[in-house]
Amino acid sequence: MADISLEEFKTQAEDFLAANAPRKEAEQKFVWGQGTDKVAMFEEKDRNDEVADLQRACDWRAKKFDAGYGWISGPKAFGGSELPNAYQRAFDSLESQFQVPSQSYFTIGLGMVAPTIAVHASDVAKDLYLKKMYRGDIVGCQLFSEPGAGSDLASLQTKAERDGDVWVITGQKVWTSGAHYSDIGEVIARTDPDLPKHKGLTGFIVNMRDPAVEIRPLRQMTGGASFNEVFFNELRVPDDHRLGDLNNGWNVALTTLMNERAAIGAGGGGGGIYSRIIEMTRAFGLSDDPVTRQMLADLLIHNKVSGYNNQRSMDKIKAGSLPGPEMSMAKLAGTMNMRRLCDFVSHVLGAKMIADTGEWGTYAWSQLILGAPGGRIAGGSDEVMRNIVGERVLGLPKDAGIDSKSPFNELKVGTQKG
Repeated sequence: MADISLEEFKTQAEDFLAANAPRKEAEQKFVWGQGTDKVAMFEEKDRNDEVADLQRACDWRAKKFDAGYGWISGPKAFGGSELPNAYQRAFDSLESQFQVPSQSYFTIGLGMVAPTIAVHASDVAKDLYLKKMYRGDIVGCQLFSEPGAGSDLASLQTKAERDGDVWVITGQKVWTSGAHYSDIGEVIARTDPDLPKHKGLTGFIVNMRDPAVEIRPLRQMTGGASFNEVFFNELRVPDDHRLGDLNNGWNVALTTLMNERAAIGAGGGGGGIYSRIIEMTRAFGLSDDPVTRQMLADLLIHNKVSGYNNQRSMDKIKAGSLPGPEMSMAKLAGTMNMRRLCDFVSHVLGAKMIADTGEWGTYAWSQLILGAPGGRIAGGSDEVMRNIVGERVLGLPKDAGIDSKSPFNELKVGTQKG
């Protein structure tokens, strides 16, 4: 594919998609009271259904990888096509027009972990994992957060002790998305407790299927269990699975977190849900109420502005720039808009939202309302995002505190649900 023009590429890609997946039907206009009224912050599937969905996702990923579309901009040494990012964007646009299995299972692995492996891993680890990750043969997760170290990642206590050519990892991680179906994970552990907390960390790739790794689901107030806590019980990891230099794990983490912010910031204009709340306002006779109309206008305006800012940030990344503090702005704007949405739904529905009477489009919103607080923590808490924006965008002085003299203070960051 090296010499193929973009137009030729798009023609061939569309032929491949048409031969392997049905084309989506024209989107039907939303009608209040028809179809499902399910609205949720996090997808909470039955574990058996999840296994089946994951297999379909992996099968599709393998099929498009083998056809040359699995890692379009990636290096040929790992199965990529080494084409410009414009070709990847063209394929993604075409693929969105077809009914293919959800690829959400790979968001963390390919959006955050694989780019970190590509930059920091040994040649042995790159050969072992990159092609398999992009082909969907294995799935990756990220293990950063701990019970006592969430947004302050550098305070983590999980330790890695050297034993010859092997590292022995002991400790606990929490809020890990996808741990229960992942094959490998990226872990940051403390390797030198005598160094300043940012400097005594090292990154590793770990085998999530090892018996020394214990995974327990975390039940949320929504009733589901989208996240996990993970225990490492003297897990042995070869040194060639170390990420980057010894005690340079903070820089490894920053690589992952910059890509994490890009993945979060790329999300959601939320057009479908806004159509739904507009119709909900009409259904409950509030479309002419001035207070309701003002709240709705405020919500729609903030969502539109957030979408424009997100697009600007993603265009910079697609043009080759590294994700920067604007990703923190995007993440913060997203959680603030979610809070506005929840406030608006609560205003319209009142008690209907907390009493399950069976009425369509009422109690179903409780899943979104109960899940929304998680968004203000995942990917870095709102407070941490405000500090990053204040210091790195607005140029405000750093908060006084234990890290105030550290050049790393401005990058005290949170984690994405793990």
